[in-house]
Amino acid sequence: MSPITTHVLDISLGRPAAGVGVALSVQGQDGNWKLLGRGVTDSDGRARDLLSSDAVLLPATYRLTFETSPYFRSRNLTTFFPHVEITFAVADAKQHYHVPLLLSPFGYSTYRGS
Repeated sequence: MSPITTHVLDISLGRPAAGVGVALSVQGQDGNWKLLGRGVTDSDGRARDLLSSDAVLLPATYRLTFETSPYFRSRNLTTFFPHVEITFAVADAKQHYHVPLLLSPFGYSTYRGS
């Protein structure tokens, strides 16, 4: 499993959000972002393979970008947020980082998961 994972729940339906595109990036010392991996949430709303299981994390600032517009469009809905970006700090690179996204067409929330 990737050392950084995510789980997307569609709270407007009360179930996992399958088929949401996710990109993982890291911010370099120059402030620019470097793409590390891409994935799509599975039937349980999880993206477990954004990085390989043997990937080495460094203490840095990371960003998950969720492509929410195509997900809602597939449900014949519009969304106020065409994509959601979650930026977070990895202080201890030996830990696993799980970053869930609770999503609806007009709002979202996140937290540090386990």
